[in-house]
Amino acid sequence: MKKLIIFFLPVLLLTACVDSLDDYNVDTKRPSVVPAVTLFSNALKGLADTLTSPNVNVNNYRLYVQQWSTTTYLDEPRYNVTARTIPQAFWQGFYKGVISDLNESRRLINADALLSAGTKDVQLAQIEVVEVMAWATLVNTFGNVPYTEALNPENPLPKYDDAKTVYDAILTRLDAALPKLSANGTPFGSGDLLFKGSIPKWVKFGNSLKLKLAMIIADSDPEKAKKMVAEAAPNVFTANADKAAFPYVSTPPNYNVIAQNLNPLYSSRQDFVASETIINPMNDLNDPRRASFFTTVGDKYIGGKYGFLNTYSSFSHVSAKIIEPTLEGLLLDYSEVEFLLAEAVERGFITGSAADHYNKGVTASITYWGGTAAEATAYLAQPKVAYATAATTWKEKIGFQKWLALYNRGWEAWVEWRRLDFPKLLPPSGGNVPAGLAIPVRMIYPINEQTLNGASREAAAAAIGGDLATTKLWWDKF
Repeated sequence: MKKLIIFFLPVLLLTACVDSLDDYNVDTKRPSVVPAVTLFSNALKGLADTLTSPNVNVNNYRLYVQQWSTTTYLDEPRYNVTARTIPQAFWQGFYKGVISDLNESRRLINADALLSAGTKDVQLAQIEVVEVMAWATLVNTFGNVPYTEALNPENPLPKYDDAKTVYDAILTRLDAALPKLSANGTPFGSGDLLFKGSIPKWVKFGNSLKLKLAMIIADSDPEKAKKMVAEAAPNVFTANADKAAFPYVSTPPNYNVIAQNLNPLYSSRQDFVASETIINPMNDLNDPRRASFFTTVGDKYIGGKYGFLNTYSSFSHVSAKIIEPTLEGLLLDYSEVEFLLAEAVERGFITGSAADHYNKGVTASITYWGGTAAEATAYLAQPKVAYATAATTWKEKIGFQKWLALYNRGWEAWVEWRRLDFPKLLPPSGGNVPAGLAIPVRMIYPINEQTLNGASREAAAAAIGGDLATTKLWWDKF
């Protein structure tokens, strides 16, 4: 009997402070409350995944700018946006996968009485920069979108706000956030998957984003664009080490989504080959990036015919580097910034040498992908590449080289093609191609919006001139 008493005593002591067995019923892997930093991290991944994905149900912009062509599908390179739920997947990828998490992260930070004012300021500023990028992506994809009434569970029928008004609002938010990045507080640290809490890098990212968003409205609002560019230019990315890039890892579920869809280790699909539209001019220029972009067929780079079915084994396809699980997901990089600065000089927004910025942009792209500075110098010396002789207009020179530099960043390349109108891409034609195809200049609204929020969607469609892939956005003037 004494032994039994000795045995039960520790058990009684262990349970003395427990009011209910429910206190033990806690799944540590599925917490009921998610920390603000975790939501921030998840939003970064959602942003990178949606912009990087090659999945034909989500992101077909590599096809629209003719970096890739297809082996199996014809709907996408022939611009059928209703055969799949493509608009819905992209729309939800941002509203649900990015902005919703950022909003909840913001709410938790504001509600945390233990955080200092400075810490709140800097963490909220980090959230703002990412959210501005997300809203800009939605507006520059669809046009008018739900903004002021979005993500309110008490309002299932939000109105669509005017796209230009939304754009102006997020630019104001970005301007308000940038000074707060330098607040005397503690930023997100390890959960900041872009910069690990480095405020100088966040400042450069924020200003580089401001430069990019300013140049998008250069044709529609040049005075505002000029002011923003002048403010941002002194503190933007200045080397390849400066970049906003999501650090994918080698194993699921946090590996690069291109690997998920195309790497033979994870998928048997052989859906894409390189397009002759991009390979032919790169061959003509002996471009040193080809080995990083494409595989070879008999030691040659051979592109498939865009808009037609292509046999996978007969053409170059996506390189081993591109389908590597750990390939980072680029959101904004130094090469892109230099091309923007070259354009800004040509437009008279800033002083300097457009040719110098152009050369730096080309060199940055080549060296980022593994080429040498000597290779970049030799490439730039060619008459078809050299800034003085490459083309008759700056838009053509910059537009073409930027299109190459934005390889594997289909959405960004699509935005720049719409802005600069170079290179001159043509829709597929001939054979069994339907007549009258036009490359999309916006994405239509998700089809389910007609059912879920029909009146608001109809008003938005009427306001922009029709819910069509051929309807130009307000900044697309030429």
